[in-house]
Amino acid sequence: MAALGGDGLRLLSVSRPERQPESAALGGPGPGLCCWVSVFSCLSLACSYVGSLYVWKSELPRDHPAVIKRRFTSVLVVSSLSPLCVLLWRELTGIQPGTSLLTLMGFRLEGIFPAALLPLLLTMILFLGPLMQLSMDCPCDLTDGLKVVLAPRSWARCLTDMRWLRNQVIAPLTEELVFRACMLPMLAPCTGLGPAVFTCPLFFGVAHFHHIFEQLRFRQSSVGSIFLSAAFQFSYTAVFGAYTAFLFIRTGHLIGPVLCHSFCNYMGFPAVCAALEHPQRRPLLAGYALGVGLFLLLLQPLTDPKLYGSLPLCVLLERAGDSEAPLCS
Repeated sequence: MAALGGDGLRLLSVSRPERQPESAALGGPGPGLCCWVSVFSCLSLACSYVGSLYVWKSELPRDHPAVIKRRFTSVLVVSSLSPLCVLLWRELTGIQPGTSLLTLMGFRLEGIFPAALLPLLLTMILFLGPLMQLSMDCPCDLTDGLKVVLAPRSWARCLTDMRWLRNQVIAPLTEELVFRACMLPMLAPCTGLGPAVFTCPLFFGVAHFHHIFEQLRFRQSSVGSIFLSAAFQFSYTAVFGAYTAFLFIRTGHLIGPVLCHSFCNYMGFPAVCAALEHPQRRPLLAGYALGVGLFLLLLQPLTDPKLYGSLPLCVLLERAGDSEAPLCS
């Protein structure tokens, strides 16, 4: 990626319908400075989010219920205040998106039902192989499984389990709010939608490096294994972040990325090695291949912007005269 403020980055004007020269795009700070403001704002959000996890001093591990409860408090405070960073960015850059802040961040009613269902369905198709594997290894049949899933007692146990609440509710909601809903509107006018899809996840991936310190502190593994695990985690969180950023832009909603994030946290990374050694290896690997193939085939149709109404980020760029943004059609 080119150095910020250089020719590799562009700043789109959103204050007038016609495209203006870069030097006069905002009528205020230059494009280079505005891009720096965008990146600094995203860095500030990422540092604030991670820093909120460590304001509580404790000798207990991260999975202890007391630690999780304290972190719930601090991360919810930071996440609730994160839209103020977008407001400050808007004032500093002079960018006027032409829509409300909440709409820009994916909080809107238009197209909400397809935005909740279709991205989740698409993600479940991608995980067809792991879902088959889970079904094969489950000791209960489909009927018993549905009874467990629909039983009020099962949900009551989940809602009192701090780890479940963290992984399935708080983490997906707060991370998508901060790293997608807040960061993408600030990055898109600077880089364009395509580069923003791949730039935004870098903040998300780096934010997960804090696990290194906890693992080293409690000596959970060898130093080499910890850093290798961190590099792997950065890679797949960055890829996943690009996927949810793509969903956020194409649907204009936050709910889809949140639900997909929760589902992926539940499923975990696909156990490909276990699948290779599974007694029913052939149908299982066929399920893996079929899931990936169907996902690639349905990715564009199920995220077609026509299904979700007017897309706020696309409107923002259209006001800048960038009506040819490929992710908007």
